[in-house]
Amino acid sequence: MSAVLLDGRSIARQIREEVKSEVEDLRQTGIKPCLAVLLVGENPASEIYVASKQKACEKVGIESQMLRLPASASEREILRLVSELNSDEKVHGILVQLPLPDHIDELRVIDSIDPRKDVDGFTPENLGRLLLGKPYTVPCTPAGIVELLRHYGLQVEGSNVVIIGRSNIVGKPLAALLVQKAEGYNCTVTICHSKTRDVTWFTKSADIIVTAMGRAGFLKADMVRSGSIIIDVGINRITDVTAPKGYRIVGDADFDDLRDIASHITPVPGGVGPMTVAMLLRNTLKVARSSQWNR
Repeated sequence: MSAVLLDGRSIARQIREEVKSEVEDLRQTGIKPCLAVLLVGENPASEIYVASKQKACEKVGIESQMLRLPASASEREILRLVSELNSDEKVHGILVQLPLPDHIDELRVIDSIDPRKDVDGFTPENLGRLLLGKPYTVPCTPAGIVELLRHYGLQVEGSNVVIIGRSNIVGKPLAALLVQKAEGYNCTVTICHSKTRDVTWFTKSADIIVTAMGRAGFLKADMVRSGSIIIDVGINRITDVTAPKGYRIVGDADFDDLRDIASHITPVPGGVGPMTVAMLLRNTLKVARSSQWNR
């Protein structure tokens, strides 16, 4: 029997409708949620991501400001702009699109964002609060993964979870979230990475496997046990002369190889990606609502 597809698009659509309704209610109180997005340089992938975020904001009634700086912009210029956004009462959420040019200290820039406006949940303060189990905003992709599992009624508590990838965006915050001593979490979490000697030894015993490493088709059927749940965060472009654009997007998991052995699996695209954007909207709504108490 083929695995059940975890359809992120349909769930994200529901979340957007909920956010849209709440945004309308908030506007009635005089608060117009606003997200400022800062893009430095002309990275093609970043351009696409930012455009999709702006479009999503428009659909739910969240105002979006797009701020651009050239790739040659200095760190001082970026920090000054972030400082101005921190002080702007009309801006509720701030998102600095990553990656930044090599000459910029990303951590210093992220750390300069007011934690109360940090819709990505990447500032050291918010990541620390997440580790303590008292998050203000949760990083969007980890939050989206948890929401996806919850929506399908999948058992998470007590599960053995293996995360392949240790980024500050997905791997580490997801581990911190799933290990929390709280209803709906309580997982045993293992993080595998480029220096893990035998990834298969870990994945073979996993109830849930999350791939977030950026290697097309890395996870194969012989690496997992029957009935496992596969959450594929990977977004990889591979050449395909039969595709209209000459390429197609695939995940880190070999979907065709795994669909007959996994119990549930996310497609790429259409799985985790839409959930990430939906969580960004939810986080923006949250920080906008909180602003009324910070006046």
